[in-house]
Amino acid sequence: MSSLIKWISLKLAKSGKHSKTAALSIIGFDTKIKGDIWGSATVHIDGRIEGNIMCDEVIIGVHGYIAGDIKAKSLSVYGTVNGTIDTEDLFVAKDARLIGNTCYTKIALEPGAYVEGTCIPRAKMNNAAGKGNLASENEKTEPELKAVK
Repeated sequence: MSSLIKWISLKLAKSGKHSKTAALSIIGFDTKIKGDIWGSATVHIDGRIEGNIMCDEVIIGVHGYIAGDIKAKSLSVYGTVNGTIDTEDLFVAKDARLIGNTCYTKIALEPGAYVEGTCIPRAKMNNAAGKGNLASENEKTEPELKAVK
């Protein structure tokens, strides 16, 4: 598997030499980061992150652990997330753990996925604007998530 990752990394590095397209970022199993991550690309996390994440696509691998808020267009959880989530497409795998409040457009939960918190469809949030929302339930505001950038 390691040689496959090296090959993909080299291909991405070579193809991005003269372009400004975003590349895949991989945070390995033995990596721990305290701080925020933001970008317009895909980030695959198998390590431990203590901070907020704001990217187009976030994939939390089976060994990945996030203690912080996530704002992404697409989020796939195979590991553990402990924080507020704001995403369009959410996938939670059968052995994954999602602890915290979630706002989503589309959601897919495999049987066996552990979810603890409030999951609110974005359409319902938009209709109930001002009547209490995900942010007030978890004491985090969307501007705080945007402040990550």
